[in-house]
Amino acid sequence: MSLAKILVVDDDVDVRRVLTEYLGNHGYAVHAVGDGAAMNAQLERELPDLVLLDLGLPGEDGITLARQLRARYPVGIIMLTASSEPVDRIVGLEVGADDYIAKPFDPRELRARIKSVLRRLQAPASAPAASLKSPNARVCIGRCELDLAAHALFDAHGAEVPLTAMEFDLLKVFVDHPNQVLSRDRLLTLSRDRSWEPYDRSIDIRITRLRRKVEEDPENPRTIRTVRGAGYMYVPALM
Repeated sequence: MSLAKILVVDDDVDVRRVLTEYLGNHGYAVHAVGDGAAMNAQLERELPDLVLLDLGLPGEDGITLARQLRARYPVGIIMLTASSEPVDRIVGLEVGADDYIAKPFDPRELRARIKSVLRRLQAPASAPAASLKSPNARVCIGRCELDLAAHALFDAHGAEVPLTAMEFDLLKVFVDHPNQVLSRDRLLTLSRDRSWEPYDRSIDIRITRLRRKVEEDPENPRTIRTVRGAGYMYVPALM
């Protein structure tokens, strides 16, 4: 079994050294660079499984680079930042980061978050019997189709719509629980993402992103509906 490949992008030499040594000692193949240009050069040589991306890079900042990564490559993204401000986490999630951790962080917590993101990227989620009967099925969800086997979303023209691992897990949860009101806490549990608190805005941000992708009118969602004071509900289209 090949080692999971991690690319660290951080302008702090000490952070690069510590993460390269720590993660390398825990079974990961790690490469570290100091800025966006070096990141892009490394991506041309080898595509990692996951990028640890510093928010406050010189030149192109982490938000810009995260947006580029999400548009071009099927990799996991964890944002690293010296700020604990919620707005930084919100912006990071809005551009498609899979997770976020503030500096200074415990390397053990970072490793747990890495394992969680890689698990979502690499291991198909357990599915109820209805899904297992047709593992290659495409499920219509709003104006798109969700390919359960490929972990991919396609628009009406057959073009693939960029989707993070967490976004796929959320769509899978909705598809497996149609017409059921799911609280934020229940969504976190079913999607196997316990890295956020139940009332953290991460779920709301990700659902807003999903609505932009699957709804005909994201401002008036008909597929992923808000149930005020209770959570969200997936309503399949009538055939």
